[in-house]
Amino acid sequence: MPAQTLLRRTFPTIRNAHRSLSTTAPRLTSLPYSFLPANSLDPKPRTKGLTEIRGPYYAPVTKTYLDELLSDWGDYVDGIKFAGGAFSLMPEERLRGLIETAHKHNCYVSTGGFIERVLSASGGNKDVISKYLTTCKNMGFDVLELSSGFLSIPTEDWASLVEFTAAHGLKPKPEVGIQWGAGGDASVEELESAGTRDPKWLIDRANTFLQAGAYMIMIESEGITENVKAWRTDVISAVTSALPRDKIMFEAAEPDVFAYHIQNQGARANLFIDHSQIVQLACLRRGIWGTGSTFARVVTFEGAQDHGKPVSGGPSGSGGKSGEEPLIPSA
Repeated sequence: MPAQTLLRRTFPTIRNAHRSLSTTAPRLTSLPYSFLPANSLDPKPRTKGLTEIRGPYYAPVTKTYLDELLSDWGDYVDGIKFAGGAFSLMPEERLRGLIETAHKHNCYVSTGGFIERVLSASGGNKDVISKYLTTCKNMGFDVLELSSGFLSIPTEDWASLVEFTAAHGLKPKPEVGIQWGAGGDASVEELESAGTRDPKWLIDRANTFLQAGAYMIMIESEGITENVKAWRTDVISAVTSALPRDKIMFEAAEPDVFAYHIQNQGARANLFIDHSQIVQLACLRRGIWGTGSTFARVVTFEGAQDHGKPVSGGPSGSGGKSGEEPLIPSA
């Protein structure tokens, strides 16, 4: 068969196949280049492929900046997280403005792990903790991160705090890790001298917190991929093997780290990154760009959302109703 004839027959088939695939999954906001192939991602609100970005801390994040950022990239951002208790220093009107801006773009807002400061300053006083939780709820926060990288707290107390947080109308999100003293951006030497815990400790507590009502578990990166001489990929493997994928989120605020998670967990990994990295991660999730190890190698299957559903109509194994065209036309 002449090459030109073969090309004319093949190209329409490829184009039609892409159109057929595109109709099987919900689309993101209408894009001018939607005719180009890209990975399918679930629309918001979603439970997998979540991206949580850091808000004000290392750099100011104003209402205007956040609104502009989410107007462009809101389809790829699910949550905004404050760091270092920065929200406690903001005027109420300005803080409410930031939170309302996030909500306008269908993003949840997390307190970050400031509960550590509240616990240590109050000696764990229940009334003070309750007032803190109530104030967070009244300000419009959705998620309350429960970290304890600097604290020694009994597991049963931590689990009770999960229940106490949920009772105040907030989604509890415990942060667990293997590194003692995590969260303060300490040096490699300081963290090494502090020591690490066994991954089983992390997994056992994560399961306890999920049973107590935690909506998700944040996995602390220090001691695993942050401020270490060598990454503890064994810990990542242990965590992803033992815990539900839709209930864990990894801190990954470095391009090499979130690229590793995408490589090993796929485009629907739940990740926490810096607000400055959202474009790079979005390109990686959609499979349109990457580095030498990820370029054109990150893919999804649009039928994944139908996995486990019975096939309706048609003979067994036909994959569709009688008389329908196949999803991908034959050549």
